[in-house]
Amino acid sequence: MKLSTKTRATTLSVALASTLALTACGASNETDNASSSGEDGGLSGTLVGAGASSQQAAMQGWSAGYNSVQPDVTVNYDPVGSGGGREQFLAGGTDFAGSDAALDEEELAEAEERCGASGIFELPNYIAPIAVVYNLEGVEDLNLSPETVAGIFNQQITTWNDPAIAADNPDATLPDQAITPVNRSDESGTTENFTEYLAAAAGEAWPHEPSGDWPVSGGEAAQGTSGVVSAVEAGAGSIGYADLSQAGDLGVANIGVGEEFVEPTAESAAAVVENSETLEGRGEYDFAIELARDTTESGNYPIVLISYHVGCIEYEDQETADLVKDFMTYVVSEDGQQAAAEAAGSAPISDALREQAQSAIDAITAA
Repeated sequence: MKLSTKTRATTLSVALASTLALTACGASNETDNASSSGEDGGLSGTLVGAGASSQQAAMQGWSAGYNSVQPDVTVNYDPVGSGGGREQFLAGGTDFAGSDAALDEEELAEAEERCGASGIFELPNYIAPIAVVYNLEGVEDLNLSPETVAGIFNQQITTWNDPAIAADNPDATLPDQAITPVNRSDESGTTENFTEYLAAAAGEAWPHEPSGDWPVSGGEAAQGTSGVVSAVEAGAGSIGYADLSQAGDLGVANIGVGEEFVEPTAESAAAVVENSETLEGRGEYDFAIELARDTTESGNYPIVLISYHVGCIEYEDQETADLVKDFMTYVVSEDGQQAAAEAAGSAPISDALREQAQSAIDAITAA
C-alpha cells in the first residue's frame, strides 16, 4: 500500500520534558473509567495508558490539546516502556498501550483473550526519525553509508579517519581519534528499530539479528535515550543513536540511501513510511507496518521509529469505549498530530494513514 502525504512538519522541536504532568495511577478499569456524558455532549472520566517512553513528549502534547477539547477527561500515561505497556494492556490493567513494536504472534493470541473476537487496533500514530548522533570537534557535516554505520557500531571501524568514513566524506578533515560507540543498556524499542535497519540495509557488515537488547559486547552502554545523549555529549569522539528530538547540540549524521545521503527530518521520516507496506495476515483494524528499511528512494530516511497505539475494538463497558474512541480521534486528527510535532518533533501522519486509522476508531464499541 503506497500512501500520499499532504501534511508535513516543517520544523523539529528539540525540547523534551523529562516527566509527564499526567502519570498513570495503575488502577483497574472499573475504578479509573467512571466516565459519563455531560449535558453539553462532552465526556468526563479518566483514560489510562502505558508504554513507550518515545511517546512521552508527544503524549504531553496530546493530553494538553485534548484537555482543551474535553476538559473533564484526564488522560494518564505511564512511560514504562514498550514491553511493559504491552504487558499491562494485555493483562487488562490499562485501556490502551503505546508500543514501539507491533504485537508478536504470542501477544496477538493474548490480545484475543483480552479483547475478544472483535480483535485489536494497532495504529501507527507516532513517527520519528532515529538520529545517529556524534561528538567530533571540527566535523559539522558527516555522511555515513549503511555499511559504515554498521562497522562503527559492530566495533570493526575504530578510528574517525578510517578509510570507510573517509570515503563517505571526501571533503572532510577527519582526526586520527578513537571512536567510542554508545548503545542503550536497557531493552529498547529504539534499539530494536535501529538494529532492524542495520540488519536490512548493511548486509554482511551487520551479522546480528534485530533485537531490543544490544547485541554487541564492549563499547559504552547507557540507560535510556537521555543516557545515550548524555554519554555522547560527555565523550569526545563518541557516537550513538537517539530520537532526533533529543539530539540537542550534538552532530547528526546524514545516512546513505541509494546514491545520496539523507538528513533525518520529519519530512524524510514520513516519506519512508509512505513507501512501506502493512503487515499481512493480521486483523481487519491492525495496521502494523513493515518499514522499507533498505529503501533506495530519494529523500527517504530509513532509520525511523514507528510507535503504535494498541487497544480493543470492543470494550467491556460503553464509558471506556467512548473515551478511547474520542481520544484516538483527536490523536490522529490534524490538530492532534500537530500538537505531537510541536511537543516531540515527530512527523505528522499522512492523510491516507489518518483515514485508515479513523476506520478502526469508528469501529470501537462496547460489548
